[in-house]
Amino acid sequence: MKKKLQTEFNRRQYMLEKDFELYYYSDTRLDPVKSHKHDCYEFYFFMEGDIEISINETPYKVNSGDIILLPPDTNHYPHFLSWKKPYRRFVLWISMDYCNNLIKQSIDYGYLMQYVVIHKEYIFHNDTIAFNTITSMLFRLIQEMKSNRFGKQAEIKLQLNSLILHLNRIVYERKNKKNPQIERALYLNLCDFIEDHLEEDLSLERMAKEFFVSKYHISHVFKEKMGISIHQYITKKRLKVCQDAILGENSITKVYEQYGFSDYSSFYRAFKKEYGISPKDYKDMYLSLEAEKSRTIEQTQSDLMI
Repeated sequence: MKKKLQTEFNRRQYMLEKDFELYYYSDTRLDPVKSHKHDCYEFYFFMEGDIEISINETPYKVNSGDIILLPPDTNHYPHFLSWKKPYRRFVLWISMDYCNNLIKQSIDYGYLMQYVVIHKEYIFHNDTIAFNTITSMLFRLIQEMKSNRFGKQAEIKLQLNSLILHLNRIVYERKNKKNPQIERALYLNLCDFIEDHLEEDLSLERMAKEFFVSKYHISHVFKEKMGISIHQYITKKRLKVCQDAILGENSITKVYEQYGFSDYSSFYRAFKKEYGISPKDYKDMYLSLEAEKSRTIEQTQSDLMI
């Protein structure tokens, strides 16, 4: 069955499809391949063969089970050492637009790409069990691509996104070994930092610089400890101080600008979602209750004097 899923090797080095392309190759002889680069992300899943791969002029020996990720504009080419074994691999191309759209859904999709760009570490080794899981996902995806089943396009996107997330997860977990004490210290320090800087920029990028860890690690640890995203936590904290502040003499406009809301409509939606009432109605209700309380006190004092 695997033979039916094979693709004849094509030296084309650019994408024809908008989002992604996936190929399963098994070659017993190829002419030398020249150095080249792509305008997409190339995932390379090495199954068998005797090759080195040159990445930006640095040669790397490739072993069965290795995954190679090449970001856009990365020069590379394979060097065939011998043909004692067939050269078997999967090649997955994913467009930058597709990756960016995934990251908008969740930054967890972007951890691996970001890691490779920053650290220039392109090759990730896997044991047999871990690599078999990945190749099974790849074979299933190719089978779906070649099928004519109901819901084909939706299933392809689900499987592709699941594969990308799976790759991000295994690399993240290897690079961020769990240490409960360190994670608890990071989580508590993040909470303190947020509390002390609610009026300032609290982007993941800033906190990553402050704590010398990746923004993906911050997101993961915080969500695991709190059960909500760090963005949701910051919003709740800011809404609470805004709730108290608008009852004072400051205008609602000054309050929401002071605590990091870009415009009134986003502040209005967040406030109403959190408290079930608009900021203006909340302030009016408070003032009305205070006035009623004052009248009651005055009436009570008046009755006592009679």
